[in-house]
Amino acid sequence: MKLSPSVRHGSALVGIAGTLLLAGCAAESSSAETTTETPAPQTSADAAPSATSTASAADSGSTYKDGTYTADGSYQTPETVEKITVDLTVSQDTVTKVEVTGDPQASETKHYQSQFIGGIAAQVVGKKLDDISVSRVSGSSLTSKGFNQALATIRTEAKG
Repeated sequence: MKLSPSVRHGSALVGIAGTLLLAGCAAESSSAETTTETPAPQTSADAAPSATSTASAADSGSTYKDGTYTADGSYQTPETVEKITVDLTVSQDTVTKVEVTGDPQASETKHYQSQFIGGIAAQVVGKKLDDISVSRVSGSSLTSKGFNQALATIRTEAKG
C-alpha cells in the first residue's frame, strides 16, 4: 500500500512532536536525585522588620498593600500532587519576609521541599513582588511551580 506524501509528512510530524513531548518530560523527571529521609523544615528570613500594616496602596504610591499574605500552591510530581503553604510579608511592594511550609506526601518530596525551603529566602527577600518568578531553587524545580502559583494568589490579594 502506497501512502500519499501528505500522509507521510503528517505521520512524521506526529512522531517528531511525540518525541519532543517525551524529551521534555524526561528532562524534568531526570533531575531527581537520591532521596534522604529529612523532614521538611519551616524557615523564616527577615530582611527588615515585619510589616503588617494595612496601609492602602494608593496612600504610599505602591501597587500592593503592605501586609502579610498566605496562600497555598500545588504541583505535580511523578508520584503525587504536592502542596506547600507560602507566607509572604510585603512592604512598599518589596518582599521583606518569606516562610514556606511543606506538606510532603512522597519521601523524595521531603528532600526537594527541604532544599527549596532552605534556599527560597535568598531568592525573594528584598525583591519587588512583581519581579519574582522562581524556576529552580537549590536543585528543586517542581516545588517552584507551587510557589509561583501561591505567589500569583498573593499578588491578587495584595492588590486589594
